[in-house]
Amino acid sequence: MVNEQDHEARRDPDLGSRLGATRFSVLDRSRTREGHDAPEALRDTVGLARELEGLGYHRIWVSEHHGVPGVAGSAPTVLAAAVAAATGSIRVGTGGVMLPNHQPLVVAEQFGVLESLFPGRIDMGLGRSVGFTDGVRRALGRDKDVADDFAAQLDELLGWFRGTSPTGVHARPAEGLTVPPFVLAMGEGATIAARAGLPMVIGDLRNRDKMRRGIDHYRETFRPSAWAPEPYVVISGTVAVADTPEEARRLLVPEAWSMAYSRTHGTFPPLPPAERVESLTMTERERGFYESGLSGHVVGTEEQVAHELETVIKETAADEVLVTTSTYDREALVDSYRRLARVAGLAPA
Repeated sequence: MVNEQDHEARRDPDLGSRLGATRFSVLDRSRTREGHDAPEALRDTVGLARELEGLGYHRIWVSEHHGVPGVAGSAPTVLAAAVAAATGSIRVGTGGVMLPNHQPLVVAEQFGVLESLFPGRIDMGLGRSVGFTDGVRRALGRDKDVADDFAAQLDELLGWFRGTSPTGVHARPAEGLTVPPFVLAMGEGATIAARAGLPMVIGDLRNRDKMRRGIDHYRETFRPSAWAPEPYVVISGTVAVADTPEEARRLLVPEAWSMAYSRTHGTFPPLPPAERVESLTMTERERGFYESGLSGHVVGTEEQVAHELETVIKETAADEVLVTTSTYDREALVDSYRRLARVAGLAPA
């Protein structure tokens, strides 16, 4: 949680300069909520995209999860098409397509179709995770160790766009198109992104030291490529802004409880209302996970969040911030993004 900064720091003449030079984007996971069904969660994502476009955010990404009660977004390229069709200028992409779950040719074809329909607006965020449970992995026909081949899968995928596949097959309509690829850096992701010469998305903001080490390694080992001539760093994490620190912190309550529940019960549930969570009697173990889920994020008033983001951007020299906030109260979430847009000095569309 953001702490109050001293008065001298608030009078920093450079305050806001880094924020104004940094892109801000959003990853929406299409979180389901108690009393609201999955179709509504997907429609909420499309509606949020329109709001974000009007506020001046650079891009909106959608995620891939399978068999998770708390997440409706299982087919990110399909949802990305709906989002792109409902908007006109904001970039749209995936955060990400989990490449080990798919054949690279099929992924190339899907993004080729998206880029053909919405030229110049599509991003290809790629991750190396597989299903979260043994059952999901069996349903996908994938083993845990398939993620070990991510670098080769990534190379094959990019080859379909360049027409370099040794199979003699051509990916239509992907071949010849340029869809910007991003690597979601978890574990070895930073190394893979650097070697491939691709932009990197790294989180989370709660472990700043680990994040900085990953960024430093990425920049030190980056190899320029046709996709990116120099390193490009996107830092990701939860940011919540409200009129008071208490209101901002309350936005985190539903997600923190769902995470705590998943750690203690083995399944990730829909988001509950904050007031229900606050009335619960938790076990000591649940309470520990819950409190941990509330800590370390960028949370507070506009002034507090501005100062904290300035600090993070200065420390990381990030090119972009990808905000991943989820909560039960959608109106409060939109208000948080509206306040963050003011903090970041975004230009409304």
